[in-house]
Amino acid sequence: MATNGQIELGLDTFGDITTDESGVRTSYPQVIRDVIAEAVLADQVGVDFFGVGEHHRDDFSISAPDVVLAAIAGQTERIRLGTAVTVLSSDDAVRVYERFATLDAASSGRAEVILGRGSFTESFPLFGFDLDDYEMLFEEKLDLFAELRKEGPVTWSGKHRAPLVDQDVYPKTDSGQLTAWIGVGGSPESVVRSVRYNIPMMLAIIGGDPARFVPYVDLYKRAQEQLGPDVGLTAPMPLGAHSPGHIAETDELAIEQAWPHVKLMHDRIGAERGWPAMQRSQFISEVTSGSQYVGSPETVARKIAKTVRTLGLNRFDFKYASGPMPHSQLMASIELYGTRVIPRVRELLASESTVAQA
Repeated sequence: MATNGQIELGLDTFGDITTDESGVRTSYPQVIRDVIAEAVLADQVGVDFFGVGEHHRDDFSISAPDVVLAAIAGQTERIRLGTAVTVLSSDDAVRVYERFATLDAASSGRAEVILGRGSFTESFPLFGFDLDDYEMLFEEKLDLFAELRKEGPVTWSGKHRAPLVDQDVYPKTDSGQLTAWIGVGGSPESVVRSVRYNIPMMLAIIGGDPARFVPYVDLYKRAQEQLGPDVGLTAPMPLGAHSPGHIAETDELAIEQAWPHVKLMHDRIGAERGWPAMQRSQFISEVTSGSQYVGSPETVARKIAKTVRTLGLNRFDFKYASGPMPHSQLMASIELYGTRVIPRVRELLASESTVAQA
């Protein structure tokens, strides 16, 4: 995480199965290779963070994000590497810690893990977990993970795994603590949980005006004031958010490229969850006043800067892949994000800060 007060600007992908320019579906292995190439480009153009999601279904290619991140680590130099998210509820907290501590070592301290329950539930039956235990599994495994981050002997017991008694877990990190976030979709309980475990909050804002999350940001601050002495807070906890989008040279081109792929993804998931099909007017509304960051570099930069200012963010992660958009368009979006959007966001925020101080 940044320690100099400068906003961090990252990228996220779930490794969506793409198509080529003629609409032919890309194979799973090729999508994974393409994601690695996208991360290498992100490193080259100055992006601060690259996150990959974990899914276990046929429209996404990445089920083992730590393995993909390790491959990326070997081909990059400075970019931080993490997940978006690791589905802790259906994993083992000890193994998650070991894998990401190992990634941290291999990448010279660049690893992060964003922990969450995930928006899909395929991993629960796949790994033998009962969905009736959905809440308890996350709470219990997060409790253990928080103890593991202290990097000392752990004594812990719960209902869903064997207890640990004065147990050390290896490897240790160079910094003394693995960087972690908790992905939060917008429940007050999740906000307070983040503070209680002293693990920063990463808001998943995928629809609507980002300003609707201001009450959760206020709760985050109040919880730190009230619980801080009990959980060992010595400074304000950082705050992050991630939202989807696409960048092209013009607003019109970005919308035309993104719309069919966003609709396809939305409607497929919606058919499983009982949502109505997405209308183009809905999409345009999200682009103009919601949480789709779609447009030219100037348009997207201004929208990101506004969200950063509104919520007081320390990091914004741009989910650059939504649906089967071709790899070539994703690469173009990443290049524009790194070379034009990031510098412009920082310029806008710096000028606003200068005006405020005058």
